Amino acid sequence: MLHPYVFEFHRLPRSSHEWIKIAEEFNSTWNFPQCLGAIDGKHVVIQSPVHSGSEFINYKGTFSIVLLALVDADYNFIFVDCGCQGRISDGGVYRNTELYQKICRNELDLPLPERLPLKEDEIPYVLIADSAFALTVNMMKPYAGNHNKESKERVFNYRLSRARRIVENVFGVMSFLFRVLRKPILLHHDKVTNIVMTCVLLRNYLRRSKKSRSIYTPVGIFDTDDEDIIQSGSWRNDHEGVSSLLPLRAIPRRAAIDAKTVRDKFAEYFVTNGAVSWQNNY
Repeated sequence: MLHPYVFEFHRLPRSSHEWIKIAEEFNSTWNFPQCLGAIDGKHVVIQSPVHSGSEFINYKGTFSIVLLALVDADYNFIFVDCGCQGRISDGGVYRNTELYQKICRNELDLPLPERLPLKEDEIPYVLIADSAFALTVNMMKPYAGNHNKESKERVFNYRLSRARRIVENVFGVMSFLFRVLRKPILLHHDKVTNIVMTCVLLRNYLRRSKKSRSIYTPVGIFDTDDEDIIQSGSWRNDHEGVSSLLPLRAIPRRAAIDAKTVRDKFAEYFVTNGAVSWQNNY
């Protein structure tokens, strides 16, 4: 079992002030206000557990456990859940995490809803995700389908994708550094969970000092987005043939009206007071 002190390198914020600090960094770095983190999940492929039946079989027909992570604007893990059986629907993985339960019980001291700059209505602070997650008042995902250039839906999808790319880079760079994550892991699923969590904690630890950060995540390893110029990170050049860390499957769901209203308010802000000059180039 991991020693308790290592969780200092991976923990949820403990106050609304700490959450707001993350949101301010998302806004200043990625132009997405009132964002508390980017969330995503991956299937970590494992060998077939003995006598497990279909418990660990995922939508690809392979055996896996699920790694679900929330990251801040500086590519650091702030919450990780690992070990959920691959058979659980990808939409249900998040609902089985401590993070979801704490949000439902109002135990995270999240900041209260606020107004976006020069807007009248208050809207909640949110997490951002891709289409594999359900749209809720605290979880924003892209609008489905194709949308006309300069439409608020298309602009919103670009702005969300730009900020959410962080979590994609975190997973990609972690498998670039820890090669054990690139192929199916031929161990018991409990040992796989420990290995994955060790990689998570080591990665956060190595980013704590300026010296180790420059060695293990040097300039150019992450994707860069300088307004309308996107440069792929170097980790992508060495990602061919990776057969683990499969993406979660997108499942259509009907969202509540209040969740759609929150997304529409973000979208309206992005094409008015919160517009950036290059957003219509995508």
